[in-house]
Amino acid sequence: MTSRRSFLACLLAAGTVPRLGWADVGSPALLAAARDGAGQHWLHGLSASGESRFRQPLPGRGHAAAAHPTRPEAVAFARRPGTFAIVLDCVSGAALARLTPPEGRQFNGHGAFSADGARLFTSEVLAEGSRGRIGIWETGSYRRIGEWDSGGIGPHEVLRLPGDLLAVANGGIVTDPQDRSKLNLESMRPNLTLLAGDGTIHGQAELMPELAQLSIRHLALAPDGELAFAMQWEGDPSEAVPLLGLHRPGGATRLLPEDPFAAQGLRGYAGSVAFSGDGGMVAITSPVGGAVLVCDRVGQVLALHQRADICGLAPAMAGFLATDGGGVVWHLDAGGMRMLARGALAWDNHLVPLG
Repeated sequence: MTSRRSFLACLLAAGTVPRLGWADVGSPALLAAARDGAGQHWLHGLSASGESRFRQPLPGRGHAAAAHPTRPEAVAFARRPGTFAIVLDCVSGAALARLTPPEGRQFNGHGAFSADGARLFTSEVLAEGSRGRIGIWETGSYRRIGEWDSGGIGPHEVLRLPGDLLAVANGGIVTDPQDRSKLNLESMRPNLTLLAGDGTIHGQAELMPELAQLSIRHLALAPDGELAFAMQWEGDPSEAVPLLGLHRPGGATRLLPEDPFAAQGLRGYAGSVAFSGDGGMVAITSPVGGAVLVCDRVGQVLALHQRADICGLAPAMAGFLATDGGGVVWHLDAGGMRMLARGALAWDNHLVPLG
């Protein structure tokens, strides 16, 4: 009688063992980090209706994650500035690798896979001077194979675009490596950089000088290829400035909204950004202001929803999904907010779509 072990060995030798995919962990639509009531940190895979399809433990507070395009593997990044990124097998929960940046570097909370899943790109800074780097890792064994200059200071989110491009949100802030104090607020130069597949700068957009204290932090991609970027204001807190930008690669950059009342409700801080599922709307969250701003693509304000500690944001079929520190997953659109799920959790900053 053939044992199960020998049978599997024969299948493996024949190359016929089925490869696991995201369907084997419930076909999640999103990844999100959270803390439970006992203080344990987890990476969750969420359905499009806000249900947790899996959870795997993290060694500390997570920030964002990156999902492999085909394998049920996720890289969970530590809260910025961090020195760990854990590669998780989302089926078994095993830590496949623990990534550490080179000496004198820090991870900055975000990363992205290449379209074929063969490479992982990580957002990093030099501890001294905060110059940005994009670490490059091959994903067979998650070995570091190189790095690129990010095109600026203090990169935060990186986002893969069609055509083998990588978008980088360079925040522009130099921080002290010891106490994280901000050292260059009067001379900031944030930018949005597009890197080609060989690491060269394909395009770059900067803000006008009077808005140079807007730190570019987070990114989203519309179905038609336009980029949205969310910002945080480091200038006079009494000023109401736009915190949402739209950029067409190779084209113009626009800042939204022009409504100072709506901008004031965000209190100078945007935590996440997303386009609606159909691409007709764009939104930013502010956990500081306890608000979600929803605009159309022209820049007209459609809604300013209030919810304490709301931050995670992602596209949904008819609007957006959002998460807050009270454990709620929301559906929202221009008309209002509807609770989808609630748990004894504190959701962290981001909802990361798979695919």
